Amino acid sequence: MSATTTTRKSGAADKAARGGKRKTRKAGWWLPYALLAPAVVFELVIHVIPMATGIWMSFLKLTKMYISNWGNAPVTGLKNYQIALDFNSAIGAGLLKSFLITAAFTILVVGISWGLGMAAAVALQKSFFGRGFFRTLFLIPYALPMYAGVIAWKFMLQKDNGAINHFFFDNLGLPGARPFWLIGDNAFWAVVIVAIWRLWPFAFLMLMAGLQSIPNDVYEASAVDGAKPLRQWSSITLPMLRPVNMVLLLVMFLWTFNDFNTPFVLFGGSQPPAGDLISFHIYNASFLTWNFGSGAAMSVLLLLFLLIVSGIYLLFMNRRKDRA
Repeated sequence: MSATTTTRKSGAADKAARGGKRKTRKAGWWLPYALLAPAVVFELVIHVIPMATGIWMSFLKLTKMYISNWGNAPVTGLKNYQIALDFNSAIGAGLLKSFLITAAFTILVVGISWGLGMAAAVALQKSFFGRGFFRTLFLIPYALPMYAGVIAWKFMLQKDNGAINHFFFDNLGLPGARPFWLIGDNAFWAVVIVAIWRLWPFAFLMLMAGLQSIPNDVYEASAVDGAKPLRQWSSITLPMLRPVNMVLLLVMFLWTFNDFNTPFVLFGGSQPPAGDLISFHIYNASFLTWNFGSGAAMSVLLLLFLLIVSGIYLLFMNRRKDRA
């Protein structure tokens, strides 16, 4: 009986001690929530509530007749989505054409920007005199305010007084007429060039940071075994940069496919058909025709597309990582 009593008392003492510890841990239970609260509030105000409002608008016939009172706008259900996805109609055909232009624009901009960033990062990986100068020089487009940079390109791409035509036709003496860069078919290449100029320093910065984590001993050992620079890049650099490239390519894809500022500043209020990127197309579909319900439906479709592509990409990359 005495042993049992002693065991019970020790068990009670242990429970009391654990209870005291729990009370001590719970004393500041509110602190993590208090620290997260501002971020949660701003996330709700800036992202969640506007996104939910846009989704709600996509089910309404929200035209200029109901701008002053959204509550009276009639509910159309999925009609806005049916109109946007009807590729035989003018609205659906225009959206499909804009989507294809944006897809080609994204592939070119992301691919070339990544290639330029990788080449510059590898070239500046080893230490040499003047490396800091070139690193700073390459990052100027990324550090320059976006509007200032694109406006400068807008002046350079003018037909008569632009620096591009002046260099090629006045200095180099190329034959033929000076092309229009901001109208017609050349508008696509103009916006591609400007977008690459803005984006590739970001790829360079991320890849340069990733290269710092690769020890030089690996390259020295491979050089002793006879590996050439191209073989080192394919067998060492690329595999060890896979986590960086996984995130980098996804971020670049999302930024480029959603790019609105570049065509808006470059072309003004109405973009040429060749430069009809989808974000700008949705903007014009909403604010030129004052059909915000249709524009909201297009925005939701764009959001769903980006979510699906991002999910498939992450799933594919994670499976490759598990197999490796």
